[in-house]
Amino acid sequence: MPAHEGSRTYDAVIVGGGHNGLVAAAYLARAGKSVLVLERLEHTGGAAVSTRPFAGVDARLSRYSYLVSLLPKKIVRDLGLAFRVRGRTISSYTPVERDGRPTGLLVGGGERRTREAFARLTGGSREYEAWQRFYGMTGQVAQRVFPTLTEPLPTRDELRRRIDDEDAWRALFEEPIGAAIERNFTDDLVRGVVLTDGLIGTFADAHDPSLRQNRCFLYHVIGGGTGAWDVPVGGMGALTDALAAAARAAGAVIATGHEAVRIQTDGQSAEVTHRTADGEGIATARHVLVGASPQELAALTGDPAPAPAEGAQLKVNMLLKRLPRLRDGSVDPREAFAGTFHIAEGYEQLAAAHAQAASGELPAAPPSEIYCHSLTDPTILGRNLVDAGYQTLTLFGLHTPARLFDRDNDAVRDELLKSTLAQLDAHLAESIADCLATDAEGRPCIEAKTPLDLERDLRLPGGNIFHRDLSWPYAQEETGRWGVETRHGNILLCGAGAVRGGGVSGVPGHNAAMAVLERE
Repeated sequence: MPAHEGSRTYDAVIVGGGHNGLVAAAYLARAGKSVLVLERLEHTGGAAVSTRPFAGVDARLSRYSYLVSLLPKKIVRDLGLAFRVRGRTISSYTPVERDGRPTGLLVGGGERRTREAFARLTGGSREYEAWQRFYGMTGQVAQRVFPTLTEPLPTRDELRRRIDDEDAWRALFEEPIGAAIERNFTDDLVRGVVLTDGLIGTFADAHDPSLRQNRCFLYHVIGGGTGAWDVPVGGMGALTDALAAAARAAGAVIATGHEAVRIQTDGQSAEVTHRTADGEGIATARHVLVGASPQELAALTGDPAPAPAEGAQLKVNMLLKRLPRLRDGSVDPREAFAGTFHIAEGYEQLAAAHAQAASGELPAAPPSEIYCHSLTDPTILGRNLVDAGYQTLTLFGLHTPARLFDRDNDAVRDELLKSTLAQLDAHLAESIADCLATDAEGRPCIEAKTPLDLERDLRLPGGNIFHRDLSWPYAQEETGRWGVETRHGNILLCGAGAVRGGGVSGVPGHNAAMAVLERE
């Protein structure tokens, strides 16, 4: 950024060039506002980036966040983004051994195939019919709730009336999600598959009285009004590259390598002090939008820090020479890995893993889920890799709270990775290690990130991918009209920690921009 830019006055300064900050920048710049984005790293994108993590290998992976559900089409249309997603033909595959033989549950590929898969696993039609009823209910809720995410916050009563289904309200908003799961399903494996949507990055039991698992579940089943999770064509970095291009095209200034270190405001005008390799500068603005975490916001303003956050996931990226063969010979690996491949995620397994982690131990059978991006979108791989049959695998582990890594992050990461892959191997006809590609220096193409790694690399508080526990999508005390307001009149929170934040959605960025424009 030219030196003179550091001292000029802007309509808005945005702290953080992650996807939410870029959404806000693009909206405000397109509305004719002068906008400066300050990004600490040398690139934009935050956790929604694509990188080549393996030396000498032309594979551009979504290193952190990796699927898209909560991004409204409205944002893509409004900003004219050159960005597409592709649906997955298979929803999920969950391998299991029953009566001494390998089998599993394949969801997707058409209603007939799914019905037959349920019947093979459970011996009848009851679980499939319960599945249809349950997800019919969540689908109705999704249609009614998702459009509200880019509107001013409804009250709790307004949202309840909009949903207009007391059974659904009770199941999702009032009682622990475990009660609804146990009421609707009897098969342990089916129950586990349903519960996993409440545990993504969220350390909770099915019956946790805080209902944090319900809030996580809700956001995982309402995306797009359908709950579908789609593959970003070109990887997650394609989205943030398109957002940065849209912001710049509209006139926003994006300054990478600029770390905001202090915000001072009188409620009408604010000064943002930022640091670069060459020294410090100050940008003055009428509005400041912070895409960083609530903890970072408090540190910048000198306000009391919010409650500590804690992440609870293991993220693993792999490049394979080939997909592994399955012990369950009835399923093609190209289908099994195209959707979400659930590992050690039976209902009782999830409960046991949570209990072990809560007691300070690594889960004996770490639960995780896997998917292969390149089966749906091979554009992230170089042509030579595609022609050779290479594939990517993304693994997301559950019930691994940051506290477990405090004693020795590197050693615990290695131990957890080994046991997690062992759980996968139990369902394969060959070891996953035998399928791994190698980089230019002969090392296996695999990397793992713990919550502490995410805190170090991305400043996610406690490695929490949502910045803090997810919130209900309705107004509560002190949430403000859009859910982005803070105690300072001209400072807004536009990151994942805002109400209705979390996931790759752009919703907080949109809502913070709307809050600014309403005040003009």
